[in-house]
Amino acid sequence: MLNKKIFALRLKFLREQHNLSTQKLADALGLKSKGAITQFEKGIISPSVDTLISIADFFDVSLDYLVGRSDDPRRY
Repeated sequence: MLNKKIFALRLKFLREQHNLSTQKLADALGLKSKGAITQFEKGIISPSVDTLISIADFFDVSLDYLVGRSDDPRRY
């Protein structure tokens, strides 16, 4: 299950760690607007499964880490 609060914090951390604006990340993920990233980071909406996978792939982290099921970001 997706923990919205942890997901929001981790997404923002990863985005900032890679020096990306919300617009740059939205573009890289093929999202229509930066508003989706902002809403994810505020916990307003949850991404689709496909978007979650794209985010995990983009940042090279595990889905379990991204959604709060693990504190280990490494993929296995």
